[in-house]
Amino acid sequence: MARKTLLIALGGNALIRKHQRGSIREQFANLKIPMQQVARLSQRYRVIITHGNGPQVGNLLMQQECCDSVPKLPLEILVAQTQGQIGYMIESTLDTALMEMGIHFKQPFITLISYVVVDENDPALAAPTKPIGPVLNASPADYPFPTRTTAKGLRRVVASPRPLTVVEKREIKKLIEMGFIVICCGGGGIPVIREGRRFHGVDAVIDKDLVSARLAKDIGIDHFIIATDVPGLAVDYGTPGERFLETVNVEELGALAQAGHFPPGTVGPKVEAVSAFIRSGGRNAVVCALEDIEAAAAGRAGTRIVPA
Repeated sequence: MARKTLLIALGGNALIRKHQRGSIREQFANLKIPMQQVARLSQRYRVIITHGNGPQVGNLLMQQECCDSVPKLPLEILVAQTQGQIGYMIESTLDTALMEMGIHFKQPFITLISYVVVDENDPALAAPTKPIGPVLNASPADYPFPTRTTAKGLRRVVASPRPLTVVEKREIKKLIEMGFIVICCGGGGIPVIREGRRFHGVDAVIDKDLVSARLAKDIGIDHFIIATDVPGLAVDYGTPGERFLETVNVEELGALAQAGHFPPGTVGPKVEAVSAFIRSGGRNAVVCALEDIEAAAAGRAGTRIVPA
C-alpha cells in the first residue's frame, strides 16, 4: 500500500525565534527539532515541506537598499534567492537527522525552485499588507516604504496576491511518487503572472499557508500540518479566557473566524488555508507548535480541523 502524503508548512519561527537576531548559527540550530521530526515521519509518509521567508526576504531587501554600488534586484528575485538559501539550510539539517537515523542513503530529498501564478488584477498588488523583515525602531513617517504595526511591532509590508496555481505541481507530484522528500514553494513561491505562454515576475510575496493549501488541493495531499509558534488555534487569544481548540469542524471554525477570533494579521491566513484544504476534499488538517509536528501527525497535539 502506498504511503499517505503529508504536507508540512513551516512558519518563520522554524528558522528565527522571537527575540533572536536571526544569525545563520541560530537558524541552523532552530531547524534541528523540526527536521528530526521530518526524518522520522518520512519513514511513514511521503513528505512535502513548504516554508515562509518573511524575515529573510525582508533582510535581503534592506541589504539591497543599503548599497548603491550594485544594481537593485526586484522582490521576486529575492524570493528566489531565499528559496535556495532556506532550501539549503533545510536540506543540510535534514541530511544530518537522516544520518543519525542511519537512513540517509535510502531517503532522497530535493529543493525545487517554485513559482506561483497570481492574477495581475489582484487588488492586493496595490494594497501592501504582508509583513517582512525585522521590527523597525522609528515611526512610520520615517520610512520611504509602507509599514504596519503587527503583534511584534512596526514592520515593512509588501503586496501579497492570492495564489492561483503552482507552476511545478506536476513535477512535485512526480517527485513524491518517486519517494523524494520535496522542499518547495519557499516563501510562498515566486509570484508570476501569465503573458501568453510566458511568465513575468511580480514585486510581491505570497502567503506560504495559502499556497500550501492550493498545492495540497492540486496534487491530492492526505494530511496538512501548519507548524507555527503557538500550540494551536485559540478563541479569546491573549485574554484571561483564552482557550485552545482540540478538534473543530470547518463550519464551526468559519463561525469563530466571523466572530473575530482569528485576526487577519496573525492566524487569519492559517485558518483560511486549513479551511480551504478541508472544503476542497481534504480530511485532516492541523495547526500546531513547531515542536509538536510528529505528535500532531499522530493526532496527539495541535488543533485538528475536520469536515462538517
